[in-house]
Amino acid sequence: MMRGPFHGRMDLPEGHASDTKAVALRLLGYLSPYKPRLILVAFFILLTAASAALGPYLVGRAIDQFITAGDSAGLAVNMLILLGVYLAGVGARMLQGYLMGWVGQNTLKDIRRSIFRKLQRLSLSYFDRRDAGDLMSRLVNDVDTINTLLSMGLVQSVAGLLSLVGIVIAMFALQWPLALAACSVIPAMLLTTNYFAQRARHAYRKTRVTIGDVSADLQEDIAGVRVAQAFNRTGRNLARFAERNAANRDANVGATAITSAFSPTIDLLSTVATLIVVAFGGYLAISGAVTVGLVVAFLGYVQQFFWPIQQITQIYNQAQSAMAGGERIFDLLDTPEELGDAPDARPLPRIEGTIAFEEVDFAYDPVHPVLHGVDLVAQPGQTVALVGPTGAGKTTIANLIARFYDVTGGRVTIDGVDVRGVTLASLRSQLGMVPQNSFLFSGSVADNIRYGRLEATDEEVERAARMANAHDFIVRLPQGYETLLGERGSSLSQGQRQLVAFARAILADPRILILDEATSSVDTRTERLIQQALAQLLKGRTSFVIAHRLSTIHNADQVLVIDEGRIVERGTHDELMARGGLYADLYQRQFRDVAEERAVVA
Repeated sequence: MMRGPFHGRMDLPEGHASDTKAVALRLLGYLSPYKPRLILVAFFILLTAASAALGPYLVGRAIDQFITAGDSAGLAVNMLILLGVYLAGVGARMLQGYLMGWVGQNTLKDIRRSIFRKLQRLSLSYFDRRDAGDLMSRLVNDVDTINTLLSMGLVQSVAGLLSLVGIVIAMFALQWPLALAACSVIPAMLLTTNYFAQRARHAYRKTRVTIGDVSADLQEDIAGVRVAQAFNRTGRNLARFAERNAANRDANVGATAITSAFSPTIDLLSTVATLIVVAFGGYLAISGAVTVGLVVAFLGYVQQFFWPIQQITQIYNQAQSAMAGGERIFDLLDTPEELGDAPDARPLPRIEGTIAFEEVDFAYDPVHPVLHGVDLVAQPGQTVALVGPTGAGKTTIANLIARFYDVTGGRVTIDGVDVRGVTLASLRSQLGMVPQNSFLFSGSVADNIRYGRLEATDEEVERAARMANAHDFIVRLPQGYETLLGERGSSLSQGQRQLVAFARAILADPRILILDEATSSVDTRTERLIQQALAQLLKGRTSFVIAHRLSTIHNADQVLVIDEGRIVERGTHDELMARGGLYADLYQRQFRDVAEERAVVA
């Protein structure tokens, strides 16, 4: 499936994860394993709220009972108590911050693990339809939006709410008419919050989508930079990236414009509340209804009242971004696993190796069928060669054996057991594959060979490399088998990467071996050496060989010629050559092309 410069990114359909309340509840569900620490956090939050409520009261008490009376000793004691209250509040905030930071980071670890586990279990058809960069953005960028919210924002919002409750109770306990006056701005504050919240939610959803587009573009262009430079495509790629980068910038600027207007509005309401307390409180103090100390205490409460509100508004902005990221994360986690184990799936015992296709139909999408009524049987220990024109369906047959996809009609069996009725792990543990474009991971050469059998000894790794004729070039590397390879094995040639992948399959010692154009990137001399090693390796194993070079399949037990999704010829090499059909034509044409190439070179 073509993407990148030819097609735009496909957005994932929104599921029930787009419900903000549902997203919030699911995020909170990730906190449940850490209840003991959360209980401690709650205790320190209550201590912080109590400190916030007591502070202004002690200040007002100092004015009315000690300063106006000239009681310096009482004032000193009161100030020591006030200092202790504030120090307790500071200590509680420090401890709650540390504990919640620990809980938040562990929660993020759990979320990332859930995403990665999901990605490992999704079928190849899912990745066929998705950009790798967008999936990376969900794992990195979208999870990161939750970081601040869980690490500090959640604690600050809860602490702010409790502080508000404590302050309101303290104000009404001291003087309820003045408390009512101070709280008169709350309805306006709620309406303002709701107004900005609706717009912020939409804006932050847009920022998460656009950063996914940017990540997808970066991943694709970095992976394809060699091709882009070869075809002088870099200018067009720069222009396309500039468009997506600008879209992300505009989305973030739009979100910032909304949130930046929110805080000054709350500041304005705070100023209005202060004016109300000063005016009404001053009137009550002049008339003798309240003391000056009480008015000062109320001013302290009003200032503290709006400070947590300002914190909550800032956290609310973070929450909008986190909820938008959470929607994308849970959309991914809610994706059905098309190839999961069936409820009654059982482990596949050690297999003999009889593989059968029974009237198999397959289509990657309903509009374009790939295989039509394929019937074949490979007996234990047989080597089956699949040949035919490009796009005929050869690799698809191999993918169905490994159950990378499920058939759309008929069935595939191993030793008479439908592959859909066994666990994927037990099936693939007995199967080895060397694809046309071998993927090597960052790590040493030995680690890459040992990838399918981690317990293998160094001697077994070297033996497998020798069988694949990879040993000689490996020992010439700077650190031999411990030489670290770059991403995708970029420090090796294509042929060398293929040999390492071949050694990996040999070491895994599979019962079924699939070679998908596995020798296409190896020179003729090395290919001949590999064929000699294969003569021993293939003994006792059922093997499927998808061959581009028809000269490599002379000794196959049966050759299946695939054309337009159907087996049109079958037999041995000699039988098919004698028949003079499509196989003979392909074989003769290939040798004619090789002869012409040699003549041109000469």
